[in-house]
Amino acid sequence: MGQELKSKIALVTGASRGIGEAIARRFAAEGATVVITARTVEPGTGKFGENAASEAQPKKIDGSLKEVAARITADGGKAIPIQCDMADPASRAKAVEQAIAAVGRIDILVNNAAAGGYGQSWDKISSKHYDRLWQTNVKGPFDLMQRLAPAMIARGQGWIVNIGSKTAELPVRPFNPFEKGSGVMLYGTTKAALNRLTAGVAAELDGSGVCVNEFGPFSIVWTPGTAMVGVEKYRGLPGWVEEPVEGMAETALALATCDPNAVNGLTVYSTTYLNEIGREIRTLDGKEPLRNWKPAVA
Repeated sequence: MGQELKSKIALVTGASRGIGEAIARRFAAEGATVVITARTVEPGTGKFGENAASEAQPKKIDGSLKEVAARITADGGKAIPIQCDMADPASRAKAVEQAIAAVGRIDILVNNAAAGGYGQSWDKISSKHYDRLWQTNVKGPFDLMQRLAPAMIARGQGWIVNIGSKTAELPVRPFNPFEKGSGVMLYGTTKAALNRLTAGVAAELDGSGVCVNEFGPFSIVWTPGTAMVGVEKYRGLPGWVEEPVEGMAETALALATCDPNAVNGLTVYSTTYLNEIGREIRTLDGKEPLRNWKPAVA
């Protein structure tokens, strides 16, 4: 195990699978105690309902907090699973209370959990679906920052990492098939709001020793959740590329180990940022570089 996060305590939301799991495993490999949260705690109980098509009848999806915690423990790390639905204010409050009771403090907050919202045109989106995306993708991260940042400020040090998305960028003409037919509009809108939220909070915390940065994949990471939102038909579009989940984990680690007074308010893309700072992507256990990697073009 590495030592970049020795004695640090991190909270990673949405860590039962995919990008959140990868970040938690990478952090643990560098010596952090990792509090992992998600809705699914027990193996075999995962339900995916984060797009319009599956909201009424959620589909089974692999991944759970207990499985991720077991992997981290088997690799010599320490993980504490805590159930949390980021769309539910009461669940968020309870999860933070449980985390502080279990570990005493949080040095690093990674707001990774997100609702997708794909699969339905803008005029068919229900008020319930709209509100769930805003609660999960914007209000949830803001709530956790308000709950955890004050103690970081008091200690004079802390790292907040928000996970963004390229879908926050404005679509340009001629509009491509993905923008026209995937139902990505609402998800991208919430991520655009998260961009502004990140920069705004970063500005207010500047010089406090606590930094707030955001990054997203430069294109798309194919995870169990991505496979459920109905975008597979777009994988053959010209220019469609995919990046490894390890690139996301490495970028999160870079932003969780930066100088908080020097690196603050960034909104960047994963491997693009890693190239800019000259940092290589490593395997999730941190033991070696991720070899022979290049963007996967479908």
